[in-house]
Amino acid sequence: MPVKIRLQRHGKKGKPYYWIVAADARSKRDGKYLEKLGAYNPNTNPATVELNVDGAVTWLQNGAQPTDTARAILSYKGAMLKNHLAGGVKKGALTEEQAQAKFDAWLEEKAAKVQAKADGLSKAEAKAKAEALAAEKAVNEARIAAAAPVVEEEAQAEGEATASNEEE
Repeated sequence: MPVKIRLQRHGKKGKPYYWIVAADARSKRDGKYLEKLGAYNPNTNPATVELNVDGAVTWLQNGAQPTDTARAILSYKGAMLKNHLAGGVKKGALTEEQAQAKFDAWLEEKAAKVQAKADGLSKAEAKAKAEALAAEKAVNEARIAAAAPVVEEEAQAEGEATASNEEE
């Protein structure tokens, strides 16, 4: 039975939410699956991925083939790296401790990159809000300035009319 690691779509129209599953390649996209490995939510920025890395590595070692999108997600979460390191341990190129140390170092580096992106997005959002507020203030001040001279001109016109009436 050929097994694939693939995405199973859930969620509303226009708001997809995916489960990452190990399923028989012949089953329907949203049909029966062998094991749920995680979830993927592309609606957030950065995308939210929850993955059972050890379960995914087990399926990969047993011959499951990930689809292109699933492969990208597994790579993003480190399952492909962990599978690669497990192969090195099996061949004797690494010890289990060395492989775990490399994986942990990679996880820390990846977490730092994700946090940097989230910080950059929040800074960009705050900057955009500040610019929008400044633009709105400028528009309001221009509107007030445009309305103020009209009132002064009317007062001057009334003053001139009163003065001319007094002269008569």
